[in-house]
Amino acid sequence: MGECIVVKIGSSSLTSDEGGLNRNKLDFFVSELSALKDAGYSIVLVTSGAVAAGFRALGFTSRPKLLHEKQASAAVGQALLMQAYQESFGRSGHTAAQILLTRMDFSNRRRIECALMTMEELLRQGAIPVINENDTVATEELKFGDNDMISALVANLVKAKQVIILTDTDGLYTADPRKNKDARRIERVSQISEDLMQLAGGSGSSVGTGGMRSKLEAARIAMRGGVPAFVGRAAEPGDLRLAVDGIGKGTYFETSRGNLPVKKQWLGFHSMPLGRIIVDAGAEDALRTGGKSLLPAGVAELSGDFHHGDVVEVTGLGGDIIGRGIVNYDAWQLKAVAGMNSDEVKRRIEVARIEVIHRDEWITLK
Repeated sequence: MGECIVVKIGSSSLTSDEGGLNRNKLDFFVSELSALKDAGYSIVLVTSGAVAAGFRALGFTSRPKLLHEKQASAAVGQALLMQAYQESFGRSGHTAAQILLTRMDFSNRRRIECALMTMEELLRQGAIPVINENDTVATEELKFGDNDMISALVANLVKAKQVIILTDTDGLYTADPRKNKDARRIERVSQISEDLMQLAGGSGSSVGTGGMRSKLEAARIAMRGGVPAFVGRAAEPGDLRLAVDGIGKGTYFETSRGNLPVKKQWLGFHSMPLGRIIVDAGAEDALRTGGKSLLPAGVAELSGDFHHGDVVEVTGLGGDIIGRGIVNYDAWQLKAVAGMNSDEVKRRIEVARIEVIHRDEWITLK
């Protein structure tokens, strides 16, 4: 396998303004992806467009709003979308393979490990995995909302060289370039601050769901997993290769972090915390920068009915999230010994490990 590139294409890039699949647009992106494949890269495609491709075939005049209507539209549209990809990639001599994922797939360690093994085997065999959220079964509460986040999570899983998130605009600007002639494009970003997030607006298309803010959130996840990101436009032949080569029409998000093991990825980005532990300033510093485990002495407060082996979220006294970890105590045990030193804890309760969260079962998120 060559170096892996994950590319995400949104609904508005694949469909007409009124909805429905635009085969000319899809063929253009397939030709760009095929050129990368022919150049020796392994390609994973994360695509939107199932609902947008299918709702008109069911008689809807505009993108439906109700969940069951969107699910029905996706059931029709996903087949149309995948057929189009298979035909288009086939003309370039490549094989496309469909993978449908939900948030629950990512939250279950066994299921996401199986999905990773499938992707790796497809790449070994020279196929192009085409990934989409399984809109026909995903409930509103458990949906990703857009595929930007999926592209970042998948890029982390396969330890991609880069994740490329394509959009209608050529990157992040200091202001809305449609309204402010003095707006300038931000070429490179090494840290996504809250000030930078404020520059991102809402969704810019009637057929898609993701705006620039969701793309920045996805870039932040990719960077935390050691994968650099590009957010920008590919509108002319060769644009996708330029994006890979570092001179694309968009914004580059750089990272110096190494790739995270799958277990750490699951813990930080996919697991569902069942409680919260609030720690004092000393414990926060030890967790953030000291590479230490969390001991009962550093626990100030806690909430939730968690048990040994559950994932919990850890915050500082100010409420900011520090990270997540696998807890070694039941909630009632930790309440009984919070703030106490290790000797006192051993006198009061019996636990397998004195650490509330061991550093090997911990990931810092900020």
